[in-house]
Amino acid sequence: MVTAAKREPAKVTLTKAAVAKLRPPASGRRYYYDTRTPGLTVCVTATGAKTFYLYRKVNRRPVRHRLGTIEQLTVERARELAQERTGEQIQGIDIQARKRKAREELTLGELSALWLEHAKERKRTWKEDERQINKFLAGLSSRRLSAIDVSDLEKLATRVKADSGPYQANRVTALLSSMFRHAMKRKLHSANPAGMVDKFPEQSRERFLTADEAPLLFAAIKKAEPIFRDFFTLAILTGARRGNLQAMRWADIDLTAATWAIPGEQHKNGQPVVLPLVVPALAILKARAAERNGSPYVFASHGKTGHLTEPKAAWDVVRKAAGLDGLRLHDLRRTMGSWMAGAGVALPIIGKALGHAAGSAATHTYARLQLAPVREAVTAATDAILAASTPKETKSKTKSKGGRSRGKKTK
Repeated sequence: MVTAAKREPAKVTLTKAAVAKLRPPASGRRYYYDTRTPGLTVCVTATGAKTFYLYRKVNRRPVRHRLGTIEQLTVERARELAQERTGEQIQGIDIQARKRKAREELTLGELSALWLEHAKERKRTWKEDERQINKFLAGLSSRRLSAIDVSDLEKLATRVKADSGPYQANRVTALLSSMFRHAMKRKLHSANPAGMVDKFPEQSRERFLTADEAPLLFAAIKKAEPIFRDFFTLAILTGARRGNLQAMRWADIDLTAATWAIPGEQHKNGQPVVLPLVVPALAILKARAAERNGSPYVFASHGKTGHLTEPKAAWDVVRKAAGLDGLRLHDLRRTMGSWMAGAGVALPIIGKALGHAAGSAATHTYARLQLAPVREAVTAATDAILAASTPKETKSKTKSKGGRSRGKKTK
């Protein structure tokens, strides 16, 4: 009986040119073994794909460790990896077990999902975390946590800074640091590379609406859709945070007492806050109350939340129409505090008017304050803002209707 001769393995000295000349088999795949580095092989498939492997025997059983394709690795780098893996095997390191562990390791996308589950139970601002994850971390979502190092996150922070400024870049880094710490607490990872990324310097923003800008802004607001016209005007008249104003509920408003009680779960510092409502703000709310459609929210919407959630596009139109491109929505809140400070109002009253969180000493001071002096301060500030918002021509016409001024007597 004649037996077929055993096929000898194909051997070749691997170089870039030699690998390029390797022809695909008619079917299946064929392995070419390097003559210089023991175990290094190139697998060529019938489709023409070429991949480097390390061929070794583990416990007398042949095992091939995939190193990478010829597009991913040069021959020189494939040799280095083959020598490294051989050294690890000699030291008793189980390469296959390490690969299995790596496959089981979380990706950043999977950690993001875990983090959001955690944040939804503990943070009122979890939606901001979700926004940042979707907008800034998508490019790293498929990466294993161990494959993300400090340099990757520094590059990410630099890109975010270029697109959205240093403040946003620092917030993204802080979010990543919280996510990695969460993974460490749950023993899903062992390091926090985000904690080693240096923060960018931030400049404190002191922008607020000036007397010259007020008439320009109010004129532009009047041309906005009714819901946004009322929203932006109330933002100025109350000094409230955007999120609180968006979720403003009729149940929390007392039109008779002229107050707005913001529940603690909706407020940034977790404590309930009562804000006074000045006469112009009451007029807006009464007009909206007359047109209620059964919604519990002042600024009702057909979205998931049931209320207005994103006024940024409308705000961009308004501020551009006013020629105030650098003015942000939060600057309207800052405007109230700045105008009160300019009128000499005491800082504790300003803090209470804006619902600021405070340190222990200041908190006791706030607790002793009555709403009357706060209402008086807010009224004076809003009167000044509204007076400044009236064009000078209108003011002079109004004054002329009253005849002679009450100043110097005429003979």
